[in-house]
Amino acid sequence: MVLVDTSAIIDLLKGVENEPAKLFHRILENRIDYGISILTYQEVLQGARDENEEMQLQSYLGTQRIYMLPDSLSFYDEVSRYRRLLRQRGVTIRNTIDILIAMTAVWYGLKLLYDDRDFGYLVGEIEGLEEYSHFS
Repeated sequence: MVLVDTSAIIDLLKGVENEPAKLFHRILENRIDYGISILTYQEVLQGARDENEEMQLQSYLGTQRIYMLPDSLSFYDEVSRYRRLLRQRGVTIRNTIDILIAMTAVWYGLKLLYDDRDFGYLVGEIEGLEEYSHFS
């Protein structure tokens, strides 16, 4: 199972021809189980240029399996702990949402497909976070 990040969805929707977009095509063509975080749902929608595009995106995204943020304080304790540890190691993550999405993948036992450099810093730093790649 794969959690597809906002960056990979945007690549696909914009027709970008890079490795994450190719992997997402492979997921779709081979009917590999995947889903998105509720945060990805929101991030993609906020990028709509107008109401019509927003409605189209809602229609598309509404058909996806959506992983909600856990209702558990321990989840958020871990997010904060990793943010602090990364800062101590000199790694600054630009967006806390990226850590929340990464930790959602870990929480649900999913591999993460992304096209965002911040996730590259997180893989290997967050215990249990696995990148979805052409080797997966």
